[in-house]
Amino acid sequence: MTEINRLLDIMTQLRDPDTGCPWDLEQDLNTLAPYILEEAYEVVDAIERNDTDDIRDELGDLLLQVVFSAQLANEEQKFDFEQIAKSISDKLVRRHPHVFGDEQFETDEQRAEFWEQSKIEERKEKQKSEQDYSALDSVTVGLPSLARAQKLQKRAAKLGFDWPETEPVYDKINEELQEVREATPEQLEEEIGDLLFSVVNLSRHLKVDAEEALRKGNQKFMRRFQYIEQQLAKQQLKPEQCSLEQLDKLWDQAKKSGIK
Repeated sequence: MTEINRLLDIMTQLRDPDTGCPWDLEQDLNTLAPYILEEAYEVVDAIERNDTDDIRDELGDLLLQVVFSAQLANEEQKFDFEQIAKSISDKLVRRHPHVFGDEQFETDEQRAEFWEQSKIEERKEKQKSEQDYSALDSVTVGLPSLARAQKLQKRAAKLGFDWPETEPVYDKINEELQEVREATPEQLEEEIGDLLFSVVNLSRHLKVDAEEALRKGNQKFMRRFQYIEQQLAKQQLKPEQCSLEQLDKLWDQAKKSGIK
């Protein structure tokens, strides 16, 4: 734990009112929130690239955000790093009775069900009254929208609110697409939101992670567009100097060349 203690000490020094870093002294939990999200995505990116050095460094950056947040909370006498560590340790023990207790699960599904039910019960205990409680409360608001949609649907499905088969989901997508076509400008945002939500539902029924699928789709688009840029550069051209037909032709070449 020597390096953890060193990191905590460094963070304390950075926040020292007299000798600390001016930028660090200006931060609060609200200003850190975007950095926490950004660092989490950079960890995922490093993992997907299978870059061991970057994975280590990006995990360090993410850990810094935890330590920074703990320092801010400690200064306000809310909680500290030790309490964060205790909270997650207690939670892990509580949610793994088959490891730290005598509970026995026969299947992975049973273990997953216990985990989800534990989350529901924990959130329910935090509610002020039964009237304030919703089974969807434990689905984090701060998740990326696709990931949150999938989790909301999964939670509702456990309560019986779901189609038992995939075919009605296709029908729902077609219905929502038609509503987008018929929408007024004022209705477009809502209708496109409904369409995206339905596509996420299809993804869930097909056991595909919607957030991961779109992330990989983004990466594929980048690689193919970069191919277009590279091919045009050989002709001393830029995309904005070309017609859509020229760009489409190069896009097709990128697909045929196996760029995924």
